[in-house]
Amino acid sequence: MPSLWKRITFSVASVLCVGSVALLVVALSTERWVTGRILCKTGAEIVNASHPEMEQFIGDIYYGLFQGGKTKKCGLGNRRSKIYIFPKLVRKLNGGLHMMVILFLLVAVGFALVSLSFCIYNARKVPYQSIKGHKGLYLWNFIAAFFGALGMLCFLAAVRHHSLTERVANHQENLFVLVVLDNSLDWSFWLGVGSIATHFAVCGVVAMSRIKLPKSEIKKPEEPTIAALDLLY
Repeated sequence: MPSLWKRITFSVASVLCVGSVALLVVALSTERWVTGRILCKTGAEIVNASHPEMEQFIGDIYYGLFQGGKTKKCGLGNRRSKIYIFPKLVRKLNGGLHMMVILFLLVAVGFALVSLSFCIYNARKVPYQSIKGHKGLYLWNFIAAFFGALGMLCFLAAVRHHSLTERVANHQENLFVLVVLDNSLDWSFWLGVGSIATHFAVCGVVAMSRIKLPKSEIKKPEEPTIAALDLLY
């Protein structure tokens, strides 16, 4: 049976693993990976809009790994539309890179669950094999963080170098050309980054479990000594 200190530290590590899985699942399922502003270039050119009038043709866009939405202003009022990455839009994007992002994040979720199971095991039992103990936990958390980081980097590459936002914005636009004025990474992306940081926190907690706390020694009561003079009385 592990000591109380090890049970506490591995329980904390288990909670962190659950948090990492939750962060990744929420990041995968939400639509706020990127937000930005889009200009309806065609509408602005038709009316020869001046700089102050440009605001009337600037809408917004947001999207995640599976869906999103946009609001375009092309002189006909606000027109909101939903964006679905699958099954058609992904063919116009760098589909291989997009699928790699999703695959890497799912692998990170899998190894985070493996790490969780090992944390629970170590909180209940003392492992006989090193791979089931500290070394195994370091390994699984490193792999989970590695694949999570790969997923984040692939998404960054798609946004920065493959004009992902512009392609998403102009999907199914036959009459108007939309220009991306600016875009930024939103909270869904940073949840994924937080999940990576959580795995390093797990490694830190696991390392703390190896600290041996001083045991409190219980002093035995001193036995009364009987001197030779006491026996005379």
